[in-house]
Amino acid sequence: MTGKAKPKKHTAKEIAAKVDAATTNRGGGKAGQLDRTGQEKGGHAKLECPLCKTTAPDIKSMQIHHDARHPKIPFDESKLVNLHATVSVDASKPRPGVRGSHKK
Repeated sequence: MTGKAKPKKHTAKEIAAKVDAATTNRGGGKAGQLDRTGQEKGGHAKLECPLCKTTAPDIKSMQIHHDARHPKIPFDESKLVNLHATVSVDASKPRPGVRGSHKK
């Protein structure tokens, strides 16, 4: 236990975790906008709705979207646009949200 006048020391592990959290791109904000929309390399948005162009990461999410937004039209999995199949991935670019992908 430390006294009132003595500040607690930070461990090396805690400091390293703070540095990692501050410097690693987690895909939020402007840095991850292209990743979220799927325009540049597919990103997290794997599927695109053929009716309204909304993107979703998987079939289940797209079906939930379709049932909520297009209830009168039957859901057809074959009409979905697979963004990962149409975009080639550049391996030299860092991947937002993946630890260690941003090399200096």
